[in-house]
Amino acid sequence: MPAPRRPTPTSSRRHGLARVLSKRGVCSRSQAEQWVRAGRVAVDGRVVRDPEHPTAPGQGGITVDGRPIGEAARVYVMVNKPRGLVVSAADERGRATIYDTLAAARLPWLGPVGRLDKASEGLLLLSNDTVWAAGITDPATHQEKTYHVQIDCVPDPVMLIRLGEGVVDQGEHLAARKVALLRAGEKNAWLEIVLDEGRNRHIRRLLAAHGIGVLRLVRVAIGGLVLGDLPKGQWRHLTADEVHALRVP
Repeated sequence: MPAPRRPTPTSSRRHGLARVLSKRGVCSRSQAEQWVRAGRVAVDGRVVRDPEHPTAPGQGGITVDGRPIGEAARVYVMVNKPRGLVVSAADERGRATIYDTLAAARLPWLGPVGRLDKASEGLLLLSNDTVWAAGITDPATHQEKTYHVQIDCVPDPVMLIRLGEGVVDQGEHLAARKVALLRAGEKNAWLEIVLDEGRNRHIRRLLAAHGIGVLRLVRVAIGGLVLGDLPKGQWRHLTADEVHALRVP
């Protein structure tokens, strides 16, 4: 009787070449695919044009434009995103992007950890640690995100309960983990809304389903990391403790 087959060790598992480049923190997955297809990437001196070419995570001898590519130093940044900026490395319509706020910093490639739409403001994370970023954005981890939202009405207690219960919109159940009234004026109010998942335009769609318009939407915290007094349009590196606190075990 043949001996049972042993599982392949994690260290010997292979992934697509573009994915390996991305996980090393040197570029995004889509940028890596472009590099490979353009013939800029070689493995052990041989140009590879297939982004899915099987590659071990620790594979040596990978070069881009003849330069050896190793693991990039991990960088973790928080930005206070102003309203009106697109969260994209480049915009086909020529609009200003979040990367304009980092242009003078000479940072390595950083990818956004989640998104904020053009009209939204507040805490945005960027990093070249794709594993760390995936742990924050994966819906299965239920990482809480806290928002302060100015709306065009003054809700009563029943409406707050309904927002927490949620609605079905375009086949998706949209709900909030917590909804609380922060303050109210005569015609509008500020809510604190906590999500533990993030669907596209989640809060705007949830409120619109109840006939509520959004005047401002500001993300103020991700997990225990708060925006604090970081000025709008400014950025800073996360501390080691902050990075660790957001890391999924």
